[in-house]
Amino acid sequence: MAAKADFTEEEWELLREAPATAGMIVLLSSGGGSFRETWALAKTFAEARQQHGASQLLDELVDEKPDVPRFGSAEEAEQEGLDRLGRAVALLEQKATPDDVEGYKRFALEVAERVGAAHKEEGDAVSGREREAIAKITTALGTSPA
Repeated sequence: MAAKADFTEEEWELLREAPATAGMIVLLSSGGGSFRETWALAKTFAEARQQHGASQLLDELVDEKPDVPRFGSAEEAEQEGLDRLGRAVALLEQKATPDDVEGYKRFALEVAERVGAAHKEEGDAVSGREREAIAKITTALGTSPA
């Protein structure tokens, strides 16, 4: 099992911000975020804090306040964010167990999906642009939708 001590400070920062980045990609995909979407991002981390024990890596990750990156535009969030997600997964694949990698991917995807479902847009629980963003996140993570 991987833990914070297995990573450099720079690597840990990448791992900390990637799940929140997934949420920001979705939040910005529909032209900006609502309070509900921002709250969903924070709430996903808070709820994960209450589910300690499944993964030391995720426990240590969510014990810290999520580092929510700022982006100038949806395009910037998508481009930089997807790259960040891919680098985080590649790092974990080198240093963590397969269970840790899968747990991390599931958590990042859960953040994205919960942000997308937090506020009805375009008459749907998850807008078309949010679904597209979630699909791109899924691809960047190398996983399948939950």
